[in-house]
Amino acid sequence: KDMNDSLDDILEAWNTLEPHWKITPRNGGIAATPGYSFIRFIFSPIIRGLMRIKMSGSERIPSRGATIFAANHLSHVDPILVIASSGRKVHYLAKDGHFKNFFLRKFMNLTGQIETQREEGGDLALASAADVLESNCALGIFPEGTRSKKTEKPFLLPGKTGIARLAASFPHSYVVPIALQGTRQMMAPQSDKLPKLWKPIKINYGKKISWLEWLISSEGGDMSTEQIKAMAKLEKHEIKSSIAVLYRKFTDQLMASIGELGAP
Repeated sequence: KDMNDSLDDILEAWNTLEPHWKITPRNGGIAATPGYSFIRFIFSPIIRGLMRIKMSGSERIPSRGATIFAANHLSHVDPILVIASSGRKVHYLAKDGHFKNFFLRKFMNLTGQIETQREEGGDLALASAADVLESNCALGIFPEGTRSKKTEKPFLLPGKTGIARLAASFPHSYVVPIALQGTRQMMAPQSDKLPKLWKPIKINYGKKISWLEWLISSEGGDMSTEQIKAMAKLEKHEIKSSIAVLYRKFTDQLMASIGELGAP
């Protein structure tokens, strides 16, 4: 690989493959949520004050710009903890069931959470997620795709490649791995109606990386501009499967990072 390849060169080469990776945002962006800023300003310090939260790596959190927060998922409190600890307005995709109740719907809309229909396919959900990144905002994702129901460690499930597809579609956006510890003990699904606020929580933020940085890294995609340009000359199905291999590698490495950060 030519070490002189710059991120600009890689981006130019990656853009030649755009028809094969582009996720078109559903609404072209998200509405402003001033109420969310207010709620976060009031409640984030209260949540951090009430709970026994230990944080590490918070200096790694990008303070602005399109960012994807990727955490393990063990409890209903997980998104709240990421929002309270990150210092960012984090937008999550939420199932339509959370919008049925009038008050809950108001709260979900006020905090910029995005309604997704159960019967819709994954591509429409990704298009909704793309709205957040298109607006240069922070998107929260659980790459496992669902809450882990495993009863013995390791609880961490294999990641789904939707996160890689989003990172590839917004190649300058940063992906930040997060390990949440103790959230299931705080609020176990099915058994706890309310969170046990006295239970200790650890939140570890890992090193941010963009798709372009990963693509060029010898420890990541290990791709050169020439290799990517050569990919663009392949048959359509070959391009698709080559990109799918990169998605899987990115996702597996991200899940390994979340595990190394201490996700149980």
